[in-house]
Amino acid sequence: MQGRVLIVAGSDSGGGAGIQADIKAVTALGGFAATAITALTAQNTQGVFAILDVPPEFVARQMEVVLSDIGADCIKIGMLHRPDIIEVVCASLDKLAPDVPVVVDPVMVAKGGASLLADDAMAALKELMVPRAAILTPNIPEAEALAGRTAPGIDAAEALAQSLLDLGPDAVLLKGGHRTGPEVMDLLMDASGAQPFTSPRIETVHTHGTGCTLASAIACSIAQGMETEAAVTRARAYVLEAIRTAPGLGHGHGPLNHAHTMGDR
Repeated sequence: MQGRVLIVAGSDSGGGAGIQADIKAVTALGGFAATAITALTAQNTQGVFAILDVPPEFVARQMEVVLSDIGADCIKIGMLHRPDIIEVVCASLDKLAPDVPVVVDPVMVAKGGASLLADDAMAALKELMVPRAAILTPNIPEAEALAGRTAPGIDAAEALAQSLLDLGPDAVLLKGGHRTGPEVMDLLMDASGAQPFTSPRIETVHTHGTGCTLASAIACSIAQGMETEAAVTRARAYVLEAIRTAPGLGHGHGPLNHAHTMGDR
């Protein structure tokens, strides 16, 4: 076991996304996952039915006790939901882990369409959290919301990614799964330029938690000493196989096979 990852995110009671997906991904890739839970959701493959926020001071306390004892080689940020949660998480990062790389997955909407970011939290996310990211991992709708502009086609991907890079993160991985077509193109951009990653599209409804899983796989890889491009390459390969071998659970958007690295179980 190598690489300590502190995951700051919400819980998915259905186990497909959120903290549960994060822990599975980090564990499957040989890392150690610790958590600070920001919200509880009553959720399954068909949607999010209720959200219970965790008090900000308790989120901060979780981060404090983990970082002061176990430490972290990388921190993954997922669902933050409210501006006061964003503020306290950023303050905790400044105080407790100013030099630890942060992977920010700007979670806004669940696979079933439920909002996971309060309307008044966007400004805090954009101004306080995004500039802290070693890598920001938005999908197309999240990227458009952060950039305040639309990107109608794949030709606009580089300009959209640049708009996000201008907000201050070290790198942006613009995920292309929301576009149509036989291939998925993700675009990694940093100060040195843009690097596309393409793969065949897998036609399936079992994609719940892909964003959480990808970001946590990147965070685990960074925690284990990989550079950003290598971390993205490994994480994409892991997620593609997890989608391809998804167990087909539930009646909606089913979870991935996070355990495929462990062989048949």
